[in-house]
Amino acid sequence: MMRTVSELARGVDPDTGAPHAGLVEEMLRLFSRAVRARLLYMGNNPTYLKALDNLRASFASIWKHTDLLVLEVGETALTHEGNVVMQEPEKSADALPWVLYKDGIRELRLAPGVEDGEIVTLVQIVARVRRAAPHEDDLITLLWEEDFQFLQYKYVDLVLDGGAVVPLEGGEARPHLVDSEALREPPTESIVPPGIVSLEDFHSTLYFLDETESESLRKQIEEHYRADLRRDVIAILLDVFEQQADPAIRDEISGILEGLLVQLLASGQLGSVAYLLREVQIAAHRGRDISPAQRETLLSLLDRLSDPEAVSQLIQALDERTDLPDREELAELFENLRVSALGTLLAWLGRVEKAGLRALLERAAERLAASNTGELVRLVATSDREVALEAMHRAAALKTAAAVPAIGRHLAATDRELRLGAVRNLAKIASPGALQLLERALDDEDRDVRIAAARGLSTAGYRAALPRLEALITGKRLPAAELGEKMVVFEAYGSLCGDSGVPLLDGILNRRGLFGKREDAEYRACAALALGRIGSEKARSSLQRAASDREILVRNAVNKALRGTL
Repeated sequence: MMRTVSELARGVDPDTGAPHAGLVEEMLRLFSRAVRARLLYMGNNPTYLKALDNLRASFASIWKHTDLLVLEVGETALTHEGNVVMQEPEKSADALPWVLYKDGIRELRLAPGVEDGEIVTLVQIVARVRRAAPHEDDLITLLWEEDFQFLQYKYVDLVLDGGAVVPLEGGEARPHLVDSEALREPPTESIVPPGIVSLEDFHSTLYFLDETESESLRKQIEEHYRADLRRDVIAILLDVFEQQADPAIRDEISGILEGLLVQLLASGQLGSVAYLLREVQIAAHRGRDISPAQRETLLSLLDRLSDPEAVSQLIQALDERTDLPDREELAELFENLRVSALGTLLAWLGRVEKAGLRALLERAAERLAASNTGELVRLVATSDREVALEAMHRAAALKTAAAVPAIGRHLAATDRELRLGAVRNLAKIASPGALQLLERALDDEDRDVRIAAARGLSTAGYRAALPRLEALITGKRLPAAELGEKMVVFEAYGSLCGDSGVPLLDGILNRRGLFGKREDAEYRACAALALGRIGSEKARSSLQRAASDREILVRNAVNKALRGTL
């Protein structure tokens, strides 16, 4: 947000005594605003006159610290004492640095008194040059015609070879004009019939454009026709909002901006929407004598954009387009979304087809989820399946312990996907409360849920689950389960139990029952894998006793476990 003159006037360069760069930045911003107002309004318009008053007032703080303000002019920037005080990346007729630079100006010097009248003349000249036709006077000529006393400048004479810098001291100097005839070979005599126009006549005139100038002119014309007038309209409305304290006027402008927001969204002008929302936030805090109610009314435009129905329509329209708008404009637009849009973003994440759009939605959802834990927890508990799954995923990514109870309630859901999502995300959060809930999922009716729970407990190193895992291994259900589930449970047990679990596993692997009967080959192989996870000498000794087992499945598991423990 742009700081005020009073806020910026707190510091002065201790070495040079020059005014704080922020004071100069503010003056140049007000200068550009005055130029824009001059282009849009008549000379007696209150908005234009108010812009000039603000510009004049900005010099008061500058003159407290210096009696000469020197601005160096570059193609895309104005600098003061080595500091960039205005940056305009585009070389267009709307960029003040380029307007000055392209006509040769390289330095401006402003002295106290310039604000009394000459700065207004400069505003009018710059405004005139920005909309000047090719045949009209350039900036140097217009400056020369004025009898400046407090404004000095230096320029490069573009006609001279080498581009020498020629100083002009206010009204005491004149542009260095060079006769174009001196730069050409003496013409040869030729007889031209009366009434015939020769192209050479135009080449020798002052205003004939060479190829580079023609290309520059063509680009400026294209830029003019590409210019987005919507942003100018938005700027005008917000200028009036800031400067007019009448509540009726401000309420009317808020209504106009709301209607404009809807129109811009409907027409897909997302860059202008982002610009409107950004400038609204600035104006709401910068305007004078704005009441809390007026500020809230203006900022409610952000809520209008974040309305679930509006967000849903916007995302659907973007997903159906053949090509996406500019990525930076979209990112800026989504950055303005408020927490009320979080549920809609989560609902669309699994449905959008464009990868680029999905990435932007994910970034916006992460931002809102990280700063609005209460809303995230509420969405975890929602009955909307897709939203709940995405909300659980965001909560797990942020390690949001406050969401654990809400996620745990989904373990009792009839929907298998919800239970599986709850288990996986509880394992990612891995807080004590999450792991306690995860242990309960070992008894779930679905195989995939049980496997995910066992893996989660193993990865988290939750030793408190050992009694439950041991009960599964010695019980009746696990021996009848599929091999994949048996392996996961045994490996989880082996990862957690240490040497205290070797007797149980050794008994399964090597013990013979009545009449020499042994456990099922699959169960013994799983025990061997668990011993391999323990990896101690005691576990290795148990494995070596089964290295010659006659069951090939067991031998393979033992050899695999031994290779892992050597």
